[in-house]
Amino acid sequence: MITKKSERTLITQHAGTILVGQLAVMAFSITDTLVAGRYDQHALAALSVGSAVFVSVFLALMGLLQALLPVLSERFGAHQPLEVGRQFRQGLYLLLGTTVLGVSLLNSPGLLLEWTHVPEGLRANVSEYLRILSFGLPMTLLFRMFSTLNQSIGKPRLVTWVQLIGLAIKIPMSMALTFGLGGFAEMGVVGCAWATLIVNSAMVLLCLGLLKTQHIYRPFEIWQSLEKPNWVSLKALLRLGLPNALSVTVEITSFTLMALFIARQGSVASASHQIITSVAALMYMVPLSLSIATSARVSYWLGAQNPHQARLSMIEGFKVLWSCAFVISLSVLLLHPWIANLFTKQAQVAVTAAGVLIWLSLYHWADATQVICFFLLRCYKITVKPVFIYAVFLWGMGLMGGYELAYQGLPWLGIEAMPTPKTFWLANASTVFCSASTMLYLLMKASKQYKTT
Repeated sequence: MITKKSERTLITQHAGTILVGQLAVMAFSITDTLVAGRYDQHALAALSVGSAVFVSVFLALMGLLQALLPVLSERFGAHQPLEVGRQFRQGLYLLLGTTVLGVSLLNSPGLLLEWTHVPEGLRANVSEYLRILSFGLPMTLLFRMFSTLNQSIGKPRLVTWVQLIGLAIKIPMSMALTFGLGGFAEMGVVGCAWATLIVNSAMVLLCLGLLKTQHIYRPFEIWQSLEKPNWVSLKALLRLGLPNALSVTVEITSFTLMALFIARQGSVASASHQIITSVAALMYMVPLSLSIATSARVSYWLGAQNPHQARLSMIEGFKVLWSCAFVISLSVLLLHPWIANLFTKQAQVAVTAAGVLIWLSLYHWADATQVICFFLLRCYKITVKPVFIYAVFLWGMGLMGGYELAYQGLPWLGIEAMPTPKTFWLANASTVFCSASTMLYLLMKASKQYKTT
């Protein structure tokens, strides 16, 4: 019998291991932000726009592939190791399709940059940055499939080690290629993209070696010949993956478009927004790790035909998540001036960023809640409703509401336009509270109904 304490311990340990790896990957972005910020504010502004576009494309495609997590976890919980391997191989067909789409999007950002009025002076660097990252997109997505496999079987440690090794390469590589150290040519912000490409390629090669040699993967027989596309399996993955990808697309593009809309305010605004985005993403790694760990346990128990234990796992995951969110939010609230100055030597950029960090500390609580709800709703096969929730709140109220406040104002309320990054973050924070509350209600209802079936 699994007790509440032991389930909480499993989730915490699993999440802790994932978190170390996620922080290592997050440090890739933090490294680039620090390096670009030290190079000059124009490089940091170009990085803000370029990384926003890349992350939007990558996370949307990864959202499709993440359908594998509950599928593999359920097969593992049902003690069907060969089916775990077969479903993983079927996922390779999804990988192929997402790669073609992603590479096409990353190599044609012109219309998006023009529509959002990104300054002309940034567009060349942004386009080159995205072109280089497009070469490494297949590697990046394949590594995420490897991560999902390990998370679904509750063995994320090898992934974490690979990510730490990648970070050890990434830091000196970004510095050398950006500033032209150690005999390398000075590339500016484009050097960060080349460093990412090199590191991701090395990480995938290491992962393939692990899949071939480590005993924990032998029961799944991953290296069997690739079967023909199984349309029943692929349709099942797409039923989970497509709505999931749409939800992620809505969520992440709300941030992407925010970055692009803010870019018209100038380099100081874009640079400060990049700092806020980096800090927000760093904070997000804790609830993301707990969400992955909790959803893997919930799917495991659902696959084992034990919905009562699945609900217990869900509740324990929420307890850990909210405790961590409180500590993180309080820390950012108390340390916001120091955090802003850590990222830049430009006083004006630091002051602007510090003002927004106060609101970010409040935003994090709702963001943590909505991400775990999103992952757990997928365990209960609820994937379409989150698309509409995100579209209404994040696009309709958050992004467009922020745009109106920033550039149009609300004349009927006597509110003038407030063209600052803070305006967008205030609007976004208020709507994330709404989306989190709505999804939490859906999750509680779904878990109770599943329990009685």
